[in-house]
Amino acid sequence: MWRIFSRDWKNISKNWVAMILIGGLIVLPSLYAWFNIKASWDPYSQTDQLPVGIVNEDTGATVRDTDIDVGQEVVDNLKDNDSMDWHFDDREEAMDSLEYGDYYAVIVIPENFSEKLGTVISDSPEKSEVEYYVNEKVNAIAPKITEKGASVIVEEVKSNFISEVNGTIAELFNDLGVELEKDLPDIERFEEYVFKLEENLPEIHDMISSSYEDSKSAVDVINDVQALLPEATKVTKDGISTIDETTGFIDDAEARLNELAPQVQEDLEAAQQTAEDVNAFLTDVRSIDFDLDTVNAIKDRIGEQTDASVERLNEVEQLLKQVKAQQEEQQQNAEADSGDNSEDGEEQPPAPQVSTETIDQALATIETIRGDLETVQADSGKIEQQLGEKQEEIDAVLADLQEKSQNTADRIDAFVKEYNDSIEPKVLSEIDKAKNTLANARSILADAQSTIPEIEKILNSTEGNIAEGQDILEYMLNEYPYVNDKVNEMADRIRDIQGETDINEIIELLKNDPEAEQSFFEEPVVLSKNALFPIANYGTGMTPFYTVLSLWVGALLLVSLLSTDPHHGEEYRKYQQYFGKLATFVSIGFLQTLVVTLGNIYILNVDIAAELPFILFGFATSFVFMTIVFTLVSVLGDVGKAAAIVCLVLQIAGSGGTYPVALLPEFFQNIHPFLPFSYAIDLMREAVGGIVPARVKTDFIFLSIFGAAFLLIGTFLKGPLHKRTRSLMKKSRESGLFH
Repeated sequence: MWRIFSRDWKNISKNWVAMILIGGLIVLPSLYAWFNIKASWDPYSQTDQLPVGIVNEDTGATVRDTDIDVGQEVVDNLKDNDSMDWHFDDREEAMDSLEYGDYYAVIVIPENFSEKLGTVISDSPEKSEVEYYVNEKVNAIAPKITEKGASVIVEEVKSNFISEVNGTIAELFNDLGVELEKDLPDIERFEEYVFKLEENLPEIHDMISSSYEDSKSAVDVINDVQALLPEATKVTKDGISTIDETTGFIDDAEARLNELAPQVQEDLEAAQQTAEDVNAFLTDVRSIDFDLDTVNAIKDRIGEQTDASVERLNEVEQLLKQVKAQQEEQQQNAEADSGDNSEDGEEQPPAPQVSTETIDQALATIETIRGDLETVQADSGKIEQQLGEKQEEIDAVLADLQEKSQNTADRIDAFVKEYNDSIEPKVLSEIDKAKNTLANARSILADAQSTIPEIEKILNSTEGNIAEGQDILEYMLNEYPYVNDKVNEMADRIRDIQGETDINEIIELLKNDPEAEQSFFEEPVVLSKNALFPIANYGTGMTPFYTVLSLWVGALLLVSLLSTDPHHGEEYRKYQQYFGKLATFVSIGFLQTLVVTLGNIYILNVDIAAELPFILFGFATSFVFMTIVFTLVSVLGDVGKAAAIVCLVLQIAGSGGTYPVALLPEFFQNIHPFLPFSYAIDLMREAVGGIVPARVKTDFIFLSIFGAAFLLIGTFLKGPLHKRTRSLMKKSRESGLFH
């Protein structure tokens, strides 16, 4: 085996052509990897060179007196957007460019775009549409990229739209929160009102029921009053007539009193003069000696004078009794009228009265004076009798008479003064008061009489109002069960809300910063990317796949150009031939691996997390791949070459080097665990992104299994199958198509 290996390298080193060819075979797989990696280095950063047509047909719209033109806003934003090569054309020109492949896609904003967006505030909102046209035959990847661009436009419009709408809503919520906070005392007061209303509803119901019953009674009362109004009219009329008559009586009494007053004054003065004359006469009598004739003369004179005084007093007494009689008659008439009016239900003012106490006092005084005069007259009769019996006692009797006469004169004088100063003025004053009282009473009755029609009108109106009020009260009584249920339901609901939520929390929730809310809804979720094993770019991510692929391609190139059997092989056993040539192929494969891995690191500057493991993993992968390919060709000849190519095709599709295995068809998902590429790519990815020892161990074990299996195949099957594969190769060459 060593002899075969060493002889191959000696031959290569001695033949410059062989050296050039081997050198080419060593470098050529690297070129395959490098070109593909570089071509896919960062294609998505070049989308600004991807031409996409934009057609804006939006005519704008008016929403709540505000003009909007979302289509033009999109165009303005795209002019500042470098994510793609935007071209702004009309529909016809853009569609022609798309058809001829000048544009990869065309995005059309229809004329009703803004109008449909504005329907969000209507009862039947309509979704706006953006028309997207793509020429999928131009390129397989370009439609996906342009579709992403169209989605970006839609997302931008949607984001701005949501931001504006939610910003407006946030502003309304903030205003609502401020208003709620401002009205919080009123809200709490309303809650108290509801609870108070709930508590007082039974009492309210009782009051309404009582009012309804009272309204029925009020109707009866009004009817009774209306029935009494004609009688009241008659009573007031009669009352006025009575007052007028009473006033006439008082006027007559006053006139009569004024007429009698001078005569009373004259009689009182005459009585007073008489009393004084008697007193003077007695004084004179006491100074002379009396005989019988003289005594009789004195007695007669005293009798005449006292008779005159008594007569005058009787005339005064008669006049005062006439005044008192008129007063009593007037009072009786007033009481009779008052009784009649009270029976009719109409209250009359009290009839004015001239006080009878003064008249009675005056009559009593006259009676006293008259008694004194009669006493004087009686005592004068004793003069004659006593003259004969006791001369001595005559003087005493005369003195007593003189004293009584003097007292009578004094009393008459006092009575005259009292009459002038008190009795007559007081009687006249009482009469004047009575006349004023009657005048006031007549005015009151006249007002009452004029008010009766208004009262009748008010009663009629009140009756109608009460009837209407009865209807309202009846309606309220009928609606009370519903109102009671609703108020109780509202109160229970308020209690539930109070138990579940705090209005202060709601206010705090509603109050916000509208601009901050608008900014939030413009981008409610921010993607925070945290790369566990960061990959610099797309080319770096594809490096494991293209590196592994280049190593398999390198193995295919070697088995296609180099012989898998040594010259003069008859000198060696079959396993020696197998392992000797395998060593040559593996050594060249290692050189291919070294060139491609070091080129990735230092020529392409691929960001490799673990550079040394990357090279070592490449060696391991190269060894396994070279063993597999070499064994297939060494054992099966041309059939093995075909099998190696088929394995390459299957592994490119099923290894998950470009697309995740989960996205592959079921067939490729099923064969994925049985492909060496699967583990070789994963092993190289560990070195590129960051090593997880457990995964490295698993991938290395499966690769070792593939390598060991094909080593066993080559060891034990090369001899038995060699003659058959040789005959097949000989037969194929006879066709002149194969070498």
